[in-house]
Amino acid sequence: MADLEVTHVDQVLRLTFNRPEVYNALSGEMADELAATLEAVTARDDVRVVVLAGTGAAFSAGADLSGPDAHENFDVTALDRANRMVRAIVACDKPVIAAVNGVAAGVGCSLALACDLAVATESASFLLAFARVGLMPDGGASATVAASIGRARAMRMALLGEALSAREAYDAGLVSHLAPDHEFAAVVDRLVRRVANGAPLAQAATKRAVNAATLVRLEPALEAERRGQTILLRTADAAEGMRAFAEKRRPHFQGG
Repeated sequence: MADLEVTHVDQVLRLTFNRPEVYNALSGEMADELAATLEAVTARDDVRVVVLAGTGAAFSAGADLSGPDAHENFDVTALDRANRMVRAIVACDKPVIAAVNGVAAGVGCSLALACDLAVATESASFLLAFARVGLMPDGGASATVAASIGRARAMRMALLGEALSAREAYDAGLVSHLAPDHEFAAVVDRLVRRVANGAPLAQAATKRAVNAATLVRLEPALEAERRGQTILLRTADAAEGMRAFAEKRRPHFQGG
């Protein structure tokens, strides 16, 4: 099975993260394929709606930090991939729906929040875990989270690395729909069908207008995140944070 499953049925393009053994952590190949597929959607008249989903217990745990030398594999290329995915979601002229079946962490959280609609199962959670490994949010999260729930809650998620439950995320306005676990698939299917049956030109114009009004700081945020994260990736704290994550222990940050 592919790490990113791509299916197209009845005008619905479904992109499913399929690495459940690592909670759908994103490899470089998955990120490239996701971005390229989304970028090509605008030219497709046979697609009315795009769905991002995950298999197993997670939507996506974000970047793949497995292995003892994960910090050596992260550079500006990883940031450019994250930014490309987010730009592709926002620029896509079809509605993009995140079906968040479990934890959405790191850049996985950033991707879910960049989508136009997000359905979360009650057992899902949202986590900007970057601070836990000595990094800062990327994938536009510094803009999308603040635009949705305000500066104070955004700072709490980003600085403390605190997870929001699906209920908290819904109550705060971070996601558009909340579903009991046993009804999740049916709720997603109903929403997808409703969007797919909508007026595509009106949906595209609406998406552009709402994003222009609410995500005016997205591009500056992506660039600021890229600059800041590039510096942080060279620090001893980031290396320590990633090693601690791989070794399942608490990191010891020294400020260097």
